[in-house]
Amino acid sequence: MNAAEPTGDDLYVDGAYDMIVVSNRLPVDYQEGPDGETLWRSSPGGLVTALEPVMRAADGAWIGWTGVADREFDPFEHDGISIIPVPLAAQELEEYYEGFSNDTLWPLYHDVIAPPSFHREWWDAYVRVNRRFAEAAARAASPGAVVWVQDYQLQLVPKMLRESRPDLVIGFFNHIPFPAYGIYSQLPWRRQVLSGLLGADVIGFQRAADAGNFSRAVRRLFGYTTRGTLIEVPTDDSEVRRVVARHFPISIDAAGFEEIARRPAVQARAREIRASLGDPEIIMLGVDRLDYTKGIRHRLKAFGELLRDDRLSVERATLVQVASPSRERVETYRQLRDEIELMVGRLNGDFSTLGHQAIAYLHHGYPREEMVALYLAADVMLVTALRDGMNLVAKEYVACRFDQDGVLVLSEFAGASDELRQAVLVNPHDIEGLKDAIVEAVEMPQRERTRRMRALRRRVSDNDVARWSATFLKTLTGAGIIAPGVPDVLESAVTGIASTERLLVALDFDGTLAPLVDRPEDARATKRARAAIERLAATDDTRVAIVSGRALASLREVADPPAGALLSGSHGVELQLDGGVVTIDLRNGELDALERLTRILDEVASGADGAWVEHKPAGRALHTRKVLAPEATELQRIARERIEREVSDLSVRTGKGVLEFAVRSTDKGEALTRLRQHAGASAVIYVGDDVTDEDAFAALESDDVGVKVGQGKSVAAYRLRSPEDVAILLEHLAAVRDTERGRSSHWS
Repeated sequence: MNAAEPTGDDLYVDGAYDMIVVSNRLPVDYQEGPDGETLWRSSPGGLVTALEPVMRAADGAWIGWTGVADREFDPFEHDGISIIPVPLAAQELEEYYEGFSNDTLWPLYHDVIAPPSFHREWWDAYVRVNRRFAEAAARAASPGAVVWVQDYQLQLVPKMLRESRPDLVIGFFNHIPFPAYGIYSQLPWRRQVLSGLLGADVIGFQRAADAGNFSRAVRRLFGYTTRGTLIEVPTDDSEVRRVVARHFPISIDAAGFEEIARRPAVQARAREIRASLGDPEIIMLGVDRLDYTKGIRHRLKAFGELLRDDRLSVERATLVQVASPSRERVETYRQLRDEIELMVGRLNGDFSTLGHQAIAYLHHGYPREEMVALYLAADVMLVTALRDGMNLVAKEYVACRFDQDGVLVLSEFAGASDELRQAVLVNPHDIEGLKDAIVEAVEMPQRERTRRMRALRRRVSDNDVARWSATFLKTLTGAGIIAPGVPDVLESAVTGIASTERLLVALDFDGTLAPLVDRPEDARATKRARAAIERLAATDDTRVAIVSGRALASLREVADPPAGALLSGSHGVELQLDGGVVTIDLRNGELDALERLTRILDEVASGADGAWVEHKPAGRALHTRKVLAPEATELQRIARERIEREVSDLSVRTGKGVLEFAVRSTDKGEALTRLRQHAGASAVIYVGDDVTDEDAFAALESDDVGVKVGQGKSVAAYRLRSPEDVAILLEHLAAVRDTERGRSSHWS
């Protein structure tokens, strides 16, 4: 687009956008045309690739800096996306970006590989710029819009947005690691940053460990309750707002990289690269931003020692190191460049011959096609990061190797190592171990290379960047089309957990095993689901539990549980374990409150046809499913207001067409924890459809599987469409559990 096209008021309207992405940089780069006109060129990247279709469909806007200091630009449209530039002054660039973001937060969040600097004026600039981004998003967002804030430069924006626009749905994704508390606590503004992030509804991290570090920091500094991936944040009106903090590992456009790799011209260029290097037997490749976190020095040291010790020779192996320029105005980075270039020069001087260069060092960036050609030319990819949120280069290399060849040597301190387990994993601090890993990669037989690469490619293809964005936004909004059947990724997760020693299969009843019906007493599990849970319950190594909000007596009647099944009723108030029924004994004050609660709800329900009150051991539930929607909403409002005035210290939960009050608080998460302990389970699968099941999902551990049935915001990692699909899932689980059991008995 150039300056002659419509801009400003022609395209931009306050409060017009339902979907907004806020990031430090825009998805376009500024260029000045030959006649001085303004030109914009797309800056291709994984984030842009993932979000472009979503933003076009949702009439989205992207808010960010243009990359040009001391200059303001009007909003404009580029490739169907509204662009809203945020200006930065040169001094703000120095203090907010180069200073606080990259000389304070970056080294701190990367485990202090380099020492961070703490300057109050940098913090002041960080606050000021974050507020400018937040104000731009608040102006642009429509009522109830989704705002997705990206990365560590903008950690204060979520809270600023929530204070000015509490109607918004706010997500945040941290693309870099989040450090352990002992490191994070060094930050003088540690509370302000955590508070800023907790303004979001969902906070995403690359690794489960990063999410855990964040939750622990929140507990240490604020004392908030954390349960699994949920953090309970108190609000000004004495309510609690639940924030999800969990990992959503980012990925790449795998199909796009493979398409480029299959082009004949790119393959020809790969052959040219090999020829230009003297056609060595082995080409090793490192591709990094020139950054002290990437482990380039460790890689060069290991390679140099292999040459010195004659475990490799320059006639056989060449290392190509691409180190793209990075933050060259920051002194730490200037020093790093000098050190790397000195090492490269020394190694080349010591080991290169007239026909063979030890290291080809390239200090500049390349277009994507050239990078793909390099990936195809490389026999071994070296990713030796000392600390990395993800490292997408590792995934790019795998995506390009459609020939099923090549070996990935991958640092265990890169987030990608959580997924790419078939790589040769290394600790880059262990130089001897790194040397052995490089030799292992060089000498790996073809059959083993193919086996590993095939598994790596399947992982990268299944978990591409589109799935990353869809998973995050589904968790944030609960929206999205759920296809019938069991998705491959859930089937794979269930297959993986089926090998656990002792499995607990915990299931909600209404809406999960049984379709929802108008009369609760008519609910019954589907025949296929019933048969599957009987099959699962019949084995000694698997326990089945039905976890319901129903009173235990009602649950027994409608569920007709199989022999040996564990039961939880009334949201965990009642438990039926192997030793019999465990219930609570209410105190006198609780009995009085229950009596008053019953009287109020009976009076409210009597005023509307179809409303009724369910009696539970520690509470009462007002059912409005059969009441017309406007009247049901009003009925629940009246009930809430009367009970708030007349009965104190009650817990309240809302479900599908039901408003429930309890005189003693418990939930399905607590029930699931007790059931896990009782069963001695090494892993758990929990399936549920209601808001009340979120407590159980939050109580799951990292290796467990949580499945949400139907639409709605959820912390569960997987979804199914209906109880019919739950039955299919349970059948699959029973089948693979039998297979694993048979395999174990065969080997024993």
